[in-house]
Amino acid sequence: MDAKYHAVILNVLLNNMKKILFNFAIILFAILFQGHIGSPGITLEGEAGPYSLTVVVNSPDVIPGTATVDVYVTDNTIQEVKLKPVYWFAGAEGTPRADKALPVPGETGHYKGEIWLMSPGSASLEIEVNGDKGDGKILLPVMAVSTAKKTMEASLGWSLASLGLFLVILMITIIGLSSGDTLLKPGQPTSGKIKRKRWLGATIGFAVLALLLWGGSTWWNSWEKDYQRFMYKPFTATSSVYEKDNKQVLQFLVDSTQLESLYLTRSLNYLIPDHGKIMHMFLVRAGQLDVFAHLHPQRLDSAHFETIIPPLPAGEYYVFTDVSRLSGFSETIADTLMIAEPPSSLTQNWNDSLLMDTDDTYYITDPIISSTEQALMPGGDIVVCGSPGKRTVLPDGSFVTLELPKEGKFTKDNLYHLTLAVQDETGKPATLDPYLGMMGHAVVFKEDGGVYIHLHPVGSYSMASQETMEARLSSGSGQINWDSLLKPIDFRDSVDRAIASLNALPAAQRDSILLVGMDHPSIDDPDHPDHAVVRFPYTFPTEGKYRIYVQMKRNGRILNGAFDVDVEG
Repeated sequence: MDAKYHAVILNVLLNNMKKILFNFAIILFAILFQGHIGSPGITLEGEAGPYSLTVVVNSPDVIPGTATVDVYVTDNTIQEVKLKPVYWFAGAEGTPRADKALPVPGETGHYKGEIWLMSPGSASLEIEVNGDKGDGKILLPVMAVSTAKKTMEASLGWSLASLGLFLVILMITIIGLSSGDTLLKPGQPTSGKIKRKRWLGATIGFAVLALLLWGGSTWWNSWEKDYQRFMYKPFTATSSVYEKDNKQVLQFLVDSTQLESLYLTRSLNYLIPDHGKIMHMFLVRAGQLDVFAHLHPQRLDSAHFETIIPPLPAGEYYVFTDVSRLSGFSETIADTLMIAEPPSSLTQNWNDSLLMDTDDTYYITDPIISSTEQALMPGGDIVVCGSPGKRTVLPDGSFVTLELPKEGKFTKDNLYHLTLAVQDETGKPATLDPYLGMMGHAVVFKEDGGVYIHLHPVGSYSMASQETMEARLSSGSGQINWDSLLKPIDFRDSVDRAIASLNALPAAQRDSILLVGMDHPSIDDPDHPDHAVVRFPYTFPTEGKYRIYVQMKRNGRILNGAFDVDVEG
C-alpha cells in the first residue's frame, strides 16, 4: 500500500515538473527570440520600383550592434544596392547616409552589407536599388532590441585586469617620484624630507586614482543596470479554458497593459490590426503536432482576449499570439494551455458557424513522423516540374505539393522559397481566393517547440508595421504625435469598431480592402504552368525536424495542410 501511495505521489510530482519545464521552455524561447520565436531573421519579398528582390535581415542580439543584410535580385541591369536604417523617432531626415551592399563573389544577384542599429525600438531598413531601369526603394520594418548580455572571456578579463593593475602601480610611482625626486639637484643625496614628499605624493596619487576608478566603476554599473532594465522582456500571458453555452472558451490574459522596456513604454492600449485582425492566435498540440488552429480572439479590454475553441482533442497545447502596435513594434506572446476533452454534445452538433470569427480555422491530421518512419499523411513523394516534392490532399479533394530543393533536402541558414503548387481534383491549376489579404499563409514549427514563425508570400515581417512606418515617413515628421492621439480607451474602441465593421462586410468586399497595395499572383509562373503557385521565402535557423502548416482558401473554404521536413546542418 505504501509503495503504491509513493508511486502515485511520484507520478504527480513528475507531471508537475514536466509542466513547469514545458512552460519554462516556452518563456525561454520567447526571451531569446523576440517576435517570431526561434527564428530571429526577417525576410521580405517585394518590389523596389521596377526591381523584384528578396531581403533577409539578421538583427544583432545587442544594441548598439550591426545587422547583416542579404539582398537577392534577379535583374542583371542593377548597378548598386544601398542600405539605410530609418528610426521612427528620427524620420528620413534624421538618419545617416546609405551604405552600399557589395556583390557576393561567385553568387550572381546576391548583395551583402551591414548596418548599424544604434538605438533600441522600432526601426526600418530602407533598401534602395539603382539600375538601368531607374531607381526603386522599399521599406522593411526591423525590431531593434537587445536580447542578450555579452560576456568576456576569462583569459581576456584577467589579462586586462593585470594590465590595469600594472598601469595603476606605474602611475602611483610616477606621481610619487615627481613629487619628491624632481626637486633634487644632480648628485644631491635623497633626504628624509624628499622621501616624505615622495610617499605623500604617492598617497595622494593613489587616492585620486582610487576615486577615478570608483567613479568609472559606478558609471559602468549604472549603464549596465540600464541595459539590463531595458533589455527586451517578452510579455507573458495566462491562458485558461471555461465552458459557456456548451462551448469551450479560451481566455487569454496578458500579464500587464504596460511593460517598461526599450526606453519607451510598451503599451497594449495602442494595438493595431494586421491583415484585418487585432490578434492572430495559433494553437499547436505539443509533442505530436497533429492539431493546429488559427484563431482571432476578440478584445475585451487592453489585456483580456477571448475566443471559442473548436472541438480539439484533449492535450497540452502551445499558444502563440502575434500582435502589432502603433509604434510599428510587433511581437509574439507565448504560453501553454491544457485543453480537456470537449463535451460530446458539442462535437455531435459542431459546425464552423459556432466559431467566433469567420476566418477562424482548425486542422487535425497525423502526428509528426521521424525520418525513419513511413509517411502516414495522405499523398506521398512525387516529382513536380523536375524537382522532388511532397504532396498532400486538402480537405476539398484538391492537391498541394511542396517543392523540395534539387538535392531533396533542406539545410539551415540557406534562403529557400518554399514553393507550394496547387491543383484541383482534376489535376488542373486551382483557383485560389484571398485569405486575410494573402494568397496563402504558412506556419513553420520545429518539433521541440524551439521555432515558430508565421509566414506570408511577402515574407515574415509584419505588414501592419510596414504600413505604419511608411505612413509616418510620408507625413514628413516620421514621428507619432502622441498628444494628438485619442485616449487609450477611445483609440482601442475605435479600432475594435473598425475591425467589427470590416468583418461584417461580404467576403469579396473585405478581401478587396485587405488586398490594397498587395500583389500576390498565384498562377502566372512560367516554371509551373500546370499549377497555381504560392511561395514563402524563409531560412531555417537550426537543424532538426519541422512541420510546415499551410493555409489557403478555395471556393470560399479555408483549406489546411501539413508537411514534415528534415533540416540538416
